[in-house]
Amino acid sequence: MRRLPAPPAARDAAAAASLRLAQAAARNLARLRRAPALHPDGLVCSAVLTVPGSPHRAWGVPLLDDPGTYEVTARWSRALGLPQALPDGFGLALRVEDAGGPGRPWDLLLTTSGGGRLLRHVPLPRRRPLAGPYGTLTAYRVGPRTCWLAAVPRDPHHAVRGGLPALRRHLLRTDVVLDLCVAARGQPWRPVGVLVLTPRLPWTGTSPGYDPYRHTAPGLRPSARLGPLRQAAYAGSRAGRHRAA
Repeated sequence: MRRLPAPPAARDAAAAASLRLAQAAARNLARLRRAPALHPDGLVCSAVLTVPGSPHRAWGVPLLDDPGTYEVTARWSRALGLPQALPDGFGLALRVEDAGGPGRPWDLLLTTSGGGRLLRHVPLPRRRPLAGPYGTLTAYRVGPRTCWLAAVPRDPHHAVRGGLPALRRHLLRTDVVLDLCVAARGQPWRPVGVLVLTPRLPWTGTSPGYDPYRHTAPGLRPSARLGPLRQAAYAGSRAGRHRAA
């Protein structure tokens, strides 16, 4: 017998229950650890994004079609905040200054993921933060297309293991270069820019508070699919930290 789809009221109730569950879980975890529920510890450093541009304006997005160089505030973090010796999902958050025009930054959140077409938007825990790509967990509207974005280490540094302290020591010794790539569903990655983190620039400081739904660039916007869930988790995390304080 063919199963009938759930009525809209049931779907709305299930969605609301999921949001409440995510908010409660984040609140309790933040209260216990007295820190953000997810990505509690981070390494903030500076970087430069260089975009060569598209001669035929292939993307329909000024940031990707026009040549430019942008200052970036990057934050590396471990998603669950597990002990450094254990695998964890590493996060890479980027604040690209003036990407949408003067005074209009663009925020991009990336997580360690697979590199193939089936696993490119699936989060994968790692012990080595620079051993593979970082991808978006949600699709992006890139001009007229639905795509995914990734930052792929140009020369994977398999020796960097042990979490954020090892990554910081590595950054102080050598450049880390990642290719910013875009791919439509079922298509290979296409490089659109180069992100360089250099030993002359790392610094530790306060995270700028990344929000990919608030800080967007013209023609480049994330899908709303994970937006409500992310906002619920952030709200719960803030409430848990306030209660712990």
